[in-house]
Amino acid sequence: MHRLLNHNLYLVKEHLGLLKAANNYDIYDPSSGEVLLHCREPKLGIITKILRFTEYKRMTPFDVRITTPAGEPVVGVSRGVAMLLSRVSVRDERDQIVGGFKQKLLSIGGKFDVLDESDQPVCTLRGKWTGWQFHFVAGDVEFAHVTKKWSGIGKEMFTSADTYMLKISDIVEPDNPVRQLILAAVMCIDMILKE
Repeated sequence: MHRLLNHNLYLVKEHLGLLKAANNYDIYDPSSGEVLLHCREPKLGIITKILRFTEYKRMTPFDVRITTPAGEPVVGVSRGVAMLLSRVSVRDERDQIVGGFKQKLLSIGGKFDVLDESDQPVCTLRGKWTGWQFHFVAGDVEFAHVTKKWSGIGKEMFTSADTYMLKISDIVEPDNPVRQLILAAVMCIDMILKE
């Protein structure tokens, strides 16, 4: 696992774009302002690009690559076409499956199970329908939470670009594969639940 996944606090900023089809983000260290990771969707087909501008956007496949600014692979997040519920795969820097997510049916605010490489639940991502706040929980234990940051009236009203904060709890030890799954899930919140 890459050492950059051992931070506990990340600021995620979606790229602005008037007519953008690809999901592109930068992940910062909020204390220093340094860009830690890039999240890009490098292989976007023409049909997917077209569908991203329709009501079928939520169903389109994606293949997001999280890398260092130098281009070293860190995590891959992918999904095929989603008809009703999303099933997402997460791969490590060696392109090996480390787990995934399975969206819950009929959840208010958004919810999906975070699964390990054997499809066993690690935790659940739960959201609130009244806002942009999500928690990674296993029973009564919170592994991490995500909150949306206010970006200003112009950006909030006229673009779909979001900025949010990920805080991973100290109980998730450094080099724990759950960190890969949590970071990957944060990208999926926006693409699956909030678009």
